Amino acid sequence: MNVLITDQMHESILGLLGKYGFEVTYAPKITREELFEQIGNYEGILIRSKTPLDRELLERATRLQFIGRAGAGLDQLDLNYLEERGVKLFHAAKGNRDALAEHALGGLLALFNHLTQADKQVRKGIWDREGNRGVELKGKTVGIFGFGNMGKEFAKRMKGFGVKVLAYDKYKKDFGKKGVQEVTWDVLKKEADVLSIHVPLTPETRDFFTLEELKSFSKSFWLINTARGEVIRMETLNQALDLGILKGVVLDVLENEKFEQFSLEQKVQFKMLAKRENVLFSPHVAGWTVESYQKINEVLVQQILQSFGKELKGLID
Repeated sequence: MNVLITDQMHESILGLLGKYGFEVTYAPKITREELFEQIGNYEGILIRSKTPLDRELLERATRLQFIGRAGAGLDQLDLNYLEERGVKLFHAAKGNRDALAEHALGGLLALFNHLTQADKQVRKGIWDREGNRGVELKGKTVGIFGFGNMGKEFAKRMKGFGVKVLAYDKYKKDFGKKGVQEVTWDVLKKEADVLSIHVPLTPETRDFFTLEELKSFSKSFWLINTARGEVIRMETLNQALDLGILKGVVLDVLENEKFEQFSLEQKVQFKMLAKRENVLFSPHVAGWTVESYQKINEVLVQQILQSFGKELKGLID
């Protein structure tokens, strides 16, 4: 099989695929126009998040048998058309779930303990202990919205902190286990001190967290979003922070992650968020570690080989 890699990936992918007889073209700088011309030559395509594969492009991929997404999100793909065509889809959510869970926890602890603020102050010669008095995670109720690979791993990280973990997933049932209580959305909104979002971007989840939805929580809470920025707009975040509905926010994602393409309103809202000490940003790197960069390849190749009747042994526990 001929496989085209359209985004930058860890170099181990070339050896992993080559070992099993795949002919690999590594073209991380390929343009959409070039992809239009070349996509018909390949049985497989591997992408990260940069390359959208819409129907117009996929119709040119006449030999395509599979797509591999080196990551978790699938919102850049025309899933309905892929299903119509019978094109197999693989994604490596298990490859970066550990990285994302650790990042979400790290962001929460940094927010609770004012670490970014304290660091800036000390560097300026300001020694303000009282102004940087922290909040303990122990005794809090942590709500998880979406209990897939990422939500499960985040729940595991909560063990040992003395918290109560509640999880809600509209499409899963009977997933509660020791240390994790399966609840309805209404129960979670009533009890949560912290909410961590772990859902994919779909028409249903886009703009799910409106101001009215946030107002329906029974108490002020901290919010972590390492999923997709489009589930809650920056304007909504600012409004909820101003009203005291949100105590603080950890944001690894934004509704628009290309600053140069911000609308005028997005520029205004982002500037407001950036001035807040109780908002912690990172540039969509929650699943982006040294280890996950390579682990994603191993998970992805294992899925591809298993689907085509082969086994990949010794790479993953």
